[in-house]
Amino acid sequence: MCHQIDLRRIFLLCLYWLGVMPFMAQGNCDSLSVSPPEKVAIAADTALLVVHPSATYDARYAAKRGVDEAVRYAKTHHIPIIYLIDDSPRQYYYPLDCSPDYAVYSQGGEVTFPLQVNHLYVAGGHLELCLSAALHDILFQWSQRESTTHKITYFMDAIYSNGRHVIEDLPYYKEVAQFMQVISYGRPAGEHWPKISLLETMGAIINPLHEIDYLQRVLPRWDTTFKKRETIHLRLNTFPPVTLRPGSYAWKTPTLTFEFIDSAINLSGEVIGE
Repeated sequence: MCHQIDLRRIFLLCLYWLGVMPFMAQGNCDSLSVSPPEKVAIAADTALLVVHPSATYDARYAAKRGVDEAVRYAKTHHIPIIYLIDDSPRQYYYPLDCSPDYAVYSQGGEVTFPLQVNHLYVAGGHLELCLSAALHDILFQWSQRESTTHKITYFMDAIYSNGRHVIEDLPYYKEVAQFMQVISYGRPAGEHWPKISLLETMGAIINPLHEIDYLQRVLPRWDTTFKKRETIHLRLNTFPPVTLRPGSYAWKTPTLTFEFIDSAINLSGEVIGE
């Protein structure tokens, strides 16, 4: 005897599993050991900084897969990893790997330990607040050193944002605003739900020239931190770098490059742009 298939029940069951799978795929960060800032010692030339990877701020897990891939890439290539954590509930921290080299308390993204690497990978968020604060502190540290070449690589699928730099008079405002309306539809108001990954923002903007324009808007204030002797570049994936400011030296000009890569998944062996 044939049994009638209850499609509604199957549909609800699928929704249930889609809802719980992100939580099943996150690590146990409840016992994450916090290091005092003075104990942080990075001897390598490269590091990965992950700022507040938490569903407290990224409730739709927009950046979770990207964060996991960034951490996996760093561990595969023996790159030191630092998590910045705050007072939000530890059970909402969503990395699959909760064993960074260091986890340091940072309520607002402030970096209270020396990080004198020349190449920094960044993930987490959010882009406009805590991640921005962290990068401003790091740029200030770098500006106090003898001029040299530095690079900050953003993993765009690992960074969450509230899109506030997309203002109404920009030609791509409508597309990004519509996407934000879709992902926040029916969600509670406030800061927790309406998050979009930086890669999703690029997907809404589409036009490469507009993407470059937006990325310039979200950069930390390098212009008030670095003197005019450094050359400042911005690079998006494999596109040629855009020079934001030429250096003042006639030769061997030190450079600061802001590099934006879709995902750590794209990296194999040599880093894009090197």
